[in-house]
Amino acid sequence: MKKIFLLLFVAIATSNFAQNLSLTSGNLSFLKGQTEVNVELNYGEPLFQAENFSQTEYLERRHKETVAKKGEASWKTWIDTWEQHVETIWIEKFIEGLNKSKKIKFARNIEAKYTLIIHPTWMYAGWSGFITQPGKLSAEITIVETANPSNILATFKGDKIEGTGSKVDYGMEYGRISAAYEKTGKEVGKEVKKALK
Repeated sequence: MKKIFLLLFVAIATSNFAQNLSLTSGNLSFLKGQTEVNVELNYGEPLFQAENFSQTEYLERRHKETVAKKGEASWKTWIDTWEQHVETIWIEKFIEGLNKSKKIKFARNIEAKYTLIIHPTWMYAGWSGFITQPGKLSAEITIVETANPSNILATFKGDKIEGTGSKVDYGMEYGRISAAYEKTGKEVGKEVKKALK
């Protein structure tokens, strides 16, 4: 029993200290007076898991595991859902987290003076079971002038931000990663709120 409590304590302590969002350049004063900010996803080539798999390597492993346990039809369902998350759901959850600040409306494909770009660099799928291990996300987040994207006004670095406190399906890895996107958005939103006080 003592070992279980020790493991739980370590897990809680690790989750409290492992996640980090820092403003690495610029400041957010330019957002004063703004009501909307455009949001884009620059997906690129993120790495996965502690082993730093490429997405291709990660999906090949998931394909083998899924087909071995549940068959090809299950894999088709899984990969279709994964692709939906990559294309739309993760960015939607990120925006949902951003909009919890309620100071500025963040949305995709809107005309706004500034654009916030999230570039995921690493994702951790976590697991669910007797004890759930949350998904995690590391990302670079920049805010640029929409008309002149080379003018970077602020840069954040998110490091292993855990997806906790979200209303998503933690049963599948794409759901746990969704929660990490939402939490990252929430953390950026907190910084925006602070800057606009």
